[in-house]
Amino acid sequence: MGDRRRRTEDGGPLHVILTHENADFDAAASQLGAWKLDPVAIPILPQRLNRNVQAYLDRHRAELPFSQRGEMTRRRVERATMVDSQSVVQVRGMKPTTETRLIDHHPLARDLNPHTTFEGDEVGACTTLFVEKLQAAQLDVTSVEATLMLLGIYEDTGALTYGSTTARDAQAVAWLLDHGANLDEARSYLYHPLSDAQQDLLNQLTRQAETHTYGPYQVVVATAMAPGQVNEISTLAHRLRDLFEPDALFVLAGIEDRVHLIARSTNDTLDVGEVARRFGGGGHGRAAAALIRDADLRAVHDQLLATLAALVPPAPTVASIMSRGAVRTLPSTATVAEAAELMQLFGHEGVPVLENGQVVGVVTRRDIDRAARHGLGSTTVSVYMRKGAIQVAPGDSIADLQRLMLEYDVGQVPVVEDGRLVGIVTRTDLLRRQAGQLARPSPDAELAQRFEARLTPAALTLIHQASQMAQDLGFELYVVGGFVRDLLLNAPRVATDIDLVVEGEAHALVGALVRAHGGKAVYHRAFGTAHWTPPDPTQPGLDFVTARTEFYTEPSALPTVEQSSIKLDLHRRDFTINTMALALNPDRYGYLLDFYGGQADLSRRLIRVLHSLSLVEDPTRILRAVRLEQRLDFQIEPRTAELVADALPLIERTTGGRIRHELYRILEEPRDVPSRALRRLDELGVLARIHPDLRWTSAVAARLAAARQDTACLAGAALATSIVPAEVQAAPSYVPAALALALVVYDLDASTVEALALTLKLSNTDTRLLREVITLRALIPRLTTPTLKPSALVALLEPFSGTALCLARVAETNPLLRERLDLYRERLAHVHPVTTGYDLRALGLKPGPAYRAILDHLRTARLDGQAQTDADERTLAARLAAEAK
Repeated sequence: MGDRRRRTEDGGPLHVILTHENADFDAAASQLGAWKLDPVAIPILPQRLNRNVQAYLDRHRAELPFSQRGEMTRRRVERATMVDSQSVVQVRGMKPTTETRLIDHHPLARDLNPHTTFEGDEVGACTTLFVEKLQAAQLDVTSVEATLMLLGIYEDTGALTYGSTTARDAQAVAWLLDHGANLDEARSYLYHPLSDAQQDLLNQLTRQAETHTYGPYQVVVATAMAPGQVNEISTLAHRLRDLFEPDALFVLAGIEDRVHLIARSTNDTLDVGEVARRFGGGGHGRAAAALIRDADLRAVHDQLLATLAALVPPAPTVASIMSRGAVRTLPSTATVAEAAELMQLFGHEGVPVLENGQVVGVVTRRDIDRAARHGLGSTTVSVYMRKGAIQVAPGDSIADLQRLMLEYDVGQVPVVEDGRLVGIVTRTDLLRRQAGQLARPSPDAELAQRFEARLTPAALTLIHQASQMAQDLGFELYVVGGFVRDLLLNAPRVATDIDLVVEGEAHALVGALVRAHGGKAVYHRAFGTAHWTPPDPTQPGLDFVTARTEFYTEPSALPTVEQSSIKLDLHRRDFTINTMALALNPDRYGYLLDFYGGQADLSRRLIRVLHSLSLVEDPTRILRAVRLEQRLDFQIEPRTAELVADALPLIERTTGGRIRHELYRILEEPRDVPSRALRRLDELGVLARIHPDLRWTSAVAARLAAARQDTACLAGAALATSIVPAEVQAAPSYVPAALALALVVYDLDASTVEALALTLKLSNTDTRLLREVITLRALIPRLTTPTLKPSALVALLEPFSGTALCLARVAETNPLLRERLDLYRERLAHVHPVTTGYDLRALGLKPGPAYRAILDHLRTARLDGQAQTDADERTLAARLAAEAK
């Protein structure tokens, strides 16, 4: 105690470690962990501790570093660390401007002021975060400290049995046991007996507990009036949760003129922290509390039920997870062989069967495969399909859908509305919903605002007109792909680069827009695309594409495309982070569709393909993966990296034009992305598959960096092959792809460059530039001869374009060469004789080959200083003309 008091009385500002009132073991253990990482700090206990925590600290007081609030002197608190809580507790010496760090094991659920930071991760106990830090720092703990931390984890995870427990909690427990945690002692404190007052209150709460249903969730509300003061009501909440096992539990305990509200949740959708805040309390999504003063218990009970009714989202319906639009079906007269071919082509596990336009059953792949094995390929599917009312409506509940799937043992159920097949819902949709990977339950206002901020007012007006028209036609309009990805990342992006997908028919939508608002339409029905040019020529046009699916007849071939639903349209895309869609129809504006875990991979900063054959079907996705990885500073996830290695040989079977397209997109990325991407492609073995001599080297990196610094030389050199928007080309560090490629191959010999140009199917313009650069590089020894005359320098450099000369200047570091290149470009290239053919005729010389010889002689004389003035040149011209006569 003396050491602790001296520590709080020493001069200078303090760093204190705090936690919430009514501290449990997780709170105290987290304070201990923070102190172990910073022993100069002072862990200050709250005024109220749970009885079992107080008992443990009393027993081991001399072996633990905790201080009491009463031991604090009037010293300035410079820093505060708040653990196991997101609400800051004030102690003597703290000010609103005190630098505060919050450390918690739940997502941040409050706004922070400029002086407060947050650190945390979702694990079962806050103590786990500190144990991991102690492991990383290789710090040791005593048996008493290890036992306290074990109690912290065990109490908050129900001894590793609660649904919120993670593998990290178990690993932390194992480490603590290895470092002397005493299980026998921990057991005696974990299962502390209830006091008589607690037992009486628990009995009342149990008898008066009510179960309420909100959508799919079971919520228990337990209410009781205590005859006197009762401590540690949160302990009773734990016991009630274990008894009733609800999705959420609310304990309302009336004590004198106050009502204590304790809330626990096992489901992230049921945010009990928000409920507690409505009553003046706080907490996080799974644990919260409030103290309501001068309140009537029954009135608080009724107010709580009303709050839950308003806050708990309604039960999800089939409409929230189904795929709308075109559904692939089979007529009842189709054969087993035809069904097998369709399922193999599109990968379906089940297909609705129609008769006279009505759903009469579902045929599954299992049934078709079994029939085919028995040689029944010519039999109609009506014999083997699952018959009955195997269909749901968009408004049916998820529970109804699950029951139907179990009853008929099908994984695909058609969705019918007003007798019309409008979509399909699958077992995978159910699983993704359970994993939280489908559309958000409500519009995302912030995301919608970001979307609107990316567009000009004129473009936004056109989007709204198109989305309203889509809704009037019964279509759905979405913005999809990379645009949505960058919205979620809040990353800068060119506003004109927007992909609009119509779940319906793009040409019908554009036709209706032209009829309603004017303008022109351009259709490409074979590709399912349509372009609307508004009547005002100052407004941008919009491109629409019909939602479609695709399949590949062989590896690396171009896909075959068919109209489909938005879900299947997103499934055909390259990576999960590009598979999200933002709904634009007025009735669903701002809804985010995420069927394939795109948001999760964005948060993990991972590049992941959708399925194991993705790179086999399109090997150019390997280059795209690397480009996105380096641009976004993400990581190709391990399984995708394995698939990259497996698909490398297929690059050689991919057409050169497609490889060139992806390579040019890499080379036209901003900053140092091209260099980093080339290095990564080299590490993966991709460059060698394009050409064995194509490599990334430090010299390549240096040349590309020099090009970004010397864009003045390259200004205006963008070639017709540039594939990026004009806004990007105007960026200060922009280097056109063909120029960057010339710098990449600068060290290769001429025959290799010719072969590479042929492999990549470069345009004539780009190939000519590469030849120029390689030829110019071969002249460097002559260009750096010390005695080289200006006229000789001009003769060597004049055949080359200004772009080639700029590239040579960027690629080479020889000062003499760069000086001579600058001399030629800035002065010598512009030196010409003032004498003309008319002057030579005036001197009596007849037109002929002598004119060119004399004019060349005069230019050489001006370049080499033999004729320094116009008068010198005229004298020389007269002499040369006389000699020629």
